[in-house]
Formats: sequence, C-alpha cells, structure tokens
Amino acid sequence: MKALILVGGFGTRLRPLTLKHPKPLVEFANKPMILHQIEALKAIGVTEVVLAINYKPEEMMNFLKDFDTKLDIKITYSQETEPLGTAGPLALARDKLIDDSGEPFFVLNSDVISEYPLKQMMEFHRAHGGEASIMVTKVDEPSKYGVVVMEESTGKVERFVEKPKAFVGNNINAGIYLLNQSVVDRIELKPTSIEKEVFPKIAAENKLYAMALPGFWMDIGQPMDYIAGLRLYLDSLRKKSPSKLATGPHIVGNVLVDETAEIGEGCLIGPDVAVGPGCVVESGARLSSCSVMSGVTIKKHACISSSIIGWSSTVGQGTRLEKTVLGEAVHVKTSLEGVVYVCDDVYSNGGAVLPDREMESSNLKPESNVRVWD
Repeated sequence: MKALILVGGFGTRLRPLTLKHPKPLVEFANKPMILHQIEALKAIGVTEVVLAINYKPEEMMNFLKDFDTKLDIKITYSQETEPLGTAGPLALARDKLIDDSGEPFFVLNSDVISEYPLKQMMEFHRAHGGEASIMVTKVDEPSKYGVVVMEESTGKVERFVEKPKAFVGNNINAGIYLLNQSVVDRIELKPTSIEKEVFPKIAAENKLYAMALPGFWMDIGQPMDYIAGLRLYLDSLRKKSPSKLATGPHIVGNVLVDETAEIGEGCLIGPDVAVGPGCVVESGARLSSCSVMSGVTIKKHACISSSIIGWSSTVGQGTRLEKTVLGEAVHVKTSLEGVVYVCDDVYSNGGAVLPDREMESSNLKPESNVRVWD
C-alpha cells in the first residue's frame, strides 16, 4: 500500500523556523513533523511513501535518505517545478501511485497532527464502497473554515460550504484522505485544489464519504496552533504511552524530555513542554507550554512560556520569553555562528527573532529584528 504526503509549501505561517528548513523538518515533540506521519503510515502496513516536494528539496532528501532503511519503508520523491496546489501533485506522481494492485492510497497534509486512526479509515473505506474517503473533525467556530455537509449516519458527503455565514454543520476537512486510484484520472497536471475542484465533483456522484476523526487533531502550521497541538499530543501520550513522559520533582504535568538533554537543579518544567536532544536547561529555569528544539541552551533562571525555541539557540540568564519564536543561525556578539542568542535579563513578549539577527534588549513591541506573533 502507498501514501503521498503533501510537503511542497513554503511554511510562511511558521517563520522564522522555516526560513532555513522546510516545514516538515521542523521538530514537533522532539522529532521532525514528517516522521510522525511516516511512522504512523508504516504502522498500518504502508510500504511506500511518496513525498510531493517543492521548497528546499535537497535538504528534505538528505535528511530522509537513511530513514527508509531505519523504518523499513520505501521513501520516494515527486518534485514540483511550480506549486501545483493540493491536487496537482497527485497527477505529477501518477506513475508512483498507480500500479496493478488496484489498492487505494493515503494522502496527508504534512502539517496535520493527530492520533492518525488510519486503520479505522481503511475499514471505513472498504465498508462504504465509494471512490474516496476524507477525515473530518468538529470545530467550535465553523464559520472560519470550509464545512463538510454530510449524512451523519452513513458519512456520505452532500456538499462543501466555504466559510458559511449561517450554521450548516461543524465538520471540517482534517487533511487526511484515502483515495481509489481512479481519483488520479480526474486530475490534470496543473495547479489544482483537491478540496475545491476534485472532491465536490466526486461528492456530486455520491462517491465521497467522510469519517469523523476520533481523538485530537490540529493543524500546527502556525505558532499558536503548534503550541496548542503540543498540548493535545502530550495529553494523548499520557493516555496511551505514559512511560514516555518525564517524571520527577521538577516536572509539572505532561512533559517530554529527550534522554540526551540535561536538566539542572531547581528547575520547574511543565506543563506541556518538549525538551529536545542535546539541550541544556540550567538551574532554576522555568518552562511551560513551549517547545525547546535540539541543541538549545537555556541559562540559569530563564523563564519561557508559550514559545518555540529554535535549534541551537541560547537563552540568556534571567531572560523571560512569552509568545516568542526564536529562529536559527542568528550571529552573536562573540562571533559564534549558527545560534540565536538572547542576552541576559531580556524580556520578550510576542515576537519572532529572524535569522541573522541578535536580540540584546527587551522587546515589549516588535522592532526591526522581530515580527509579531501570528
């Protein structure tokens, strides 16, 4: 069985983290986003994953070149020369997706995090006998999204309503599909939206069905949603694999700490924190609702909340960061390259330090080296 993951976007909503790295390689819960999906696909029997790539393809391929062996799954690439939307990449990868098996294939958006109930989706798809299945999730404010109107009893999709002004339902597209190979025949090799151009036609023929996604779901393509998604992910981990979470007198709530990270005395970490490989958190630091990516050093008594700390950053002693995103490769005064450095006793509220900048004074309002929190 095969799957295609849409990884071609520029990740503009998650900048500055994506200025030097493609979004699927941004760490989430201590591993790149893309690995969460590949591992979930491998677990239900997918043998080949096709990555539809566009932005920074060399970095993506170099990073994943050994994972096909490590995970025992074939990873291939379909490279766009121009953005093809969410359907065009299927046409481009036609020769990789179509084979004599006749088996359906999965399609995933790369910035969706969930419990990936893919086995249940396979059973649902076989049972309804249609041409395509999509996962949907319920939201509190459907007027912000495209709503999927469906028969609740059967899942048959009736129509799509984009940002409805009147309530027509609260199920939205969750970005996970299971498609018969015949769907590829419906798509031309040009920029095309699968949500707006392909699915409505299949629904009009009564061949599109929607499955309600159990468990949590989040599009983590922007900072606030990334932090919210981390909370949901760690809560799910608590229920399913609590042994993977950190414990101890310095831990509060759900916290994930890589085994290679060093935690100093008197720290208070949590709730909803991920500390990545090779990180050093010095004594007295306070972390909550944040992601600390690999190679980060957090100096004594720093306080970080609702923030994302990019690779190899250094947060100065006594620094306080709230709703802040630190990128990578900002030069420091000491001419060290490849790190973001926040000087001692700095306060930042709601900004993002861009690559090749330094932050040496408090930021109450965004200045030239930061941008506001989206």
